Amino acid sequence: MQSALIAWLQRTSSAIRKPSIRRSVLLVATALVCFGASVPTAGAVPSDDLDRQEVTFQSHGLTLHGTVFLPRAAVDARRPGIVLIHGSGPGPRSEYVPEAEAFARAGIVALAFDKRTDGYSHMKRDFSLLADDALAGVETLRGRADVDPAQVGLWGFSEGGWVAPLAAAKSPDVAFLVTIGASGFDPLRQQAWSLGNQLRHHGISGVFRDAVARPGALLMSDTGLFPEAGYDPVPVLERLRLPVLALWGEHDTQIPPAESAAVFQRALDRAGNQHATIRFVPGAGHSGHATTDGFDKVGGLVVDGKALGALGPGYVDVMTSWVQSVAAGHAPPSSAEPVPAQADTSQPPSSGAWYEAAAVRYAALALLLIGFAGYPLTAWVGRRAESGRHRAEWPARWLSVTGFVAVGGTLIYLLWIFATSGAGATAFVAGRTLPWLLLQICACAVLLATAATAITWWRTRDQVTGVVRVRLASLILAGALFIPWALYWQLLLP
Repeated sequence: MQSALIAWLQRTSSAIRKPSIRRSVLLVATALVCFGASVPTAGAVPSDDLDRQEVTFQSHGLTLHGTVFLPRAAVDARRPGIVLIHGSGPGPRSEYVPEAEAFARAGIVALAFDKRTDGYSHMKRDFSLLADDALAGVETLRGRADVDPAQVGLWGFSEGGWVAPLAAAKSPDVAFLVTIGASGFDPLRQQAWSLGNQLRHHGISGVFRDAVARPGALLMSDTGLFPEAGYDPVPVLERLRLPVLALWGEHDTQIPPAESAAVFQRALDRAGNQHATIRFVPGAGHSGHATTDGFDKVGGLVVDGKALGALGPGYVDVMTSWVQSVAAGHAPPSSAEPVPAQADTSQPPSSGAWYEAAAVRYAALALLLIGFAGYPLTAWVGRRAESGRHRAEWPARWLSVTGFVAVGGTLIYLLWIFATSGAGATAFVAGRTLPWLLLQICACAVLLATAATAITWWRTRDQVTGVVRVRLASLILAGALFIPWALYWQLLLP
């Protein structure tokens, strides 16, 4: 039809006497010829040939809304199905349309649904509840006349990499499992590693990143504001015997890809899984979409102002062909690609040392805050007990202020870094952020003030007695305790 249209335009142009109009018609014909090279082949299914059906289903008394994507062409045989499980955050289904359409074009019925908002927030989430939502989606697909109920699986992205295996372990109705960007570690360790990458990307280096990864992560866990912080995915992975395809982008900066792949492989081996496939997507980031360095997104849709990045051919092809093989009864035997280089090794928040025990850390923090804040708060007691001033008063005041600011400021700043995922943190000098540099300067001032207060008190010890002596002794003790505390928090390290 296209060739006939071009021929008609050429015949028409020859009949036109005005040269300018004839040239315009010929240009249109030439453009159509060039466009013909980009027209999809008969084997490809363009987006317009997909059906989209709105569905609702129930989970724990909540109505969830979703869209089923499937090829429009009718066939007699039932198709395999797959339910897409969200990453962290609000999770609107619009973010997963590219994957859903890619599965549908490959003849796999896909369900993308809006994540629950009831019982899920930045400070509250339950992986088991999210897994039940996914299983309700599985039952929705299994009940369709155009879906093979024995061939419905799960696809889980990022946070879904914890949820999808849990759902698969809870129900024998899940036929297969695909993950992209799944973590082999608990969420707190993963978040600390991701934060470290974000900070490095902004030019921040040195001890501050270590402070975030270890004491900062423990502090975040202590607050109880980081949901599912200690969730261990390994026991669940060790129960999976269904076919598993685990994918990671080679430029993943949010999940440690090499370490996570090794964890998955070992856990699935212990499970006796004979169909576990470990793969890495070249040129892809955390989501499997195109990127140059793991931080940018290349091409693709923009949803709510958020660029998704284009789906890479390697990403789509490996997923769809693997699912088709499994659905056909030819699940590939276990195999694993060599892991790519990983910039940094993730660290557990605690090394297990005695001084990292919660009781020790809380006791040290209490002594520091009481010692530094107690000196000015009990000043009226000293004035009533003894009249006049003493020579140690000025260095003691300086120690009290700098000590309280250094301790309180460190805790608040690291909590802020976690709460904002490092947004706005930039290197100021020598790889340090400005707030961290000021805290380190303050920590050095604490050392000087501690020494000055102790020396002055010793020289005038005959003049300082009673309540004042107790106040100074408590303050100097807090200053001495501050030294190991600041070393642990990396404040006194270059």
